[in-house]
Amino acid sequence: MVVALIIACEVGFWVLLALGLAVRYLLKWRRTSVALLLCEPVLELVLFTVTAIDLRNGAEPGWQHGLAALYIGCTVGYGHCTIRWLDGHAAHRLGGAPRPAGPPRYGMARARHEGRLWLRTVLAAAVACALLQGAVRYVGDHGDVSSLRAFQWVALRAAGIHGLVALGYLIWPKQAPPHAAGEPRLTSPKESTRR
Repeated sequence: MVVALIIACEVGFWVLLALGLAVRYLLKWRRTSVALLLCEPVLELVLFTVTAIDLRNGAEPGWQHGLAALYIGCTVGYGHCTIRWLDGHAAHRLGGAPRPAGPPRYGMARARHEGRLWLRTVLAAAVACALLQGAVRYVGDHGDVSSLRAFQWVALRAAGIHGLVALGYLIWPKQAPPHAAGEPRLTSPKESTRR
């Protein structure tokens, strides 16, 4: 039941997001759009409640409970920026706003961007680990909590690996090619004769 609810929450997230953006930019109903987008956290609250009830009713802690905690953590860490990113693109495509700027591609600006993404992953891992730790204490000695502990390590490893990637961008910043940095692009002799 928990797995089906995780899938339903994910589908619900995208449906509410699509409805909220369509109502905002096609029908110009801003308040209705905000109300729809504010329903997003309710999905995670329902998933959390159902998972807690499932454990309280004596269900053996399993991978599905760990997956629910990871899902909630990822939604907390990345949900808002996903909505903001899609809102910018919907405003451009449907509302006539300028095209949103993409993430920086080179140098320290890219390293800062990767660092901010890593902080979101840390937040997601922290929320997931806290929920899993709460589940471990809730179950106590009444069941095997090894799968919950395993998902805590999954969350911590994901944050660690992402941290190494972000650190790589800081230590070895990606350099812009000469033509991207404002310098004229060198042409081959064949290209110059064609002009």
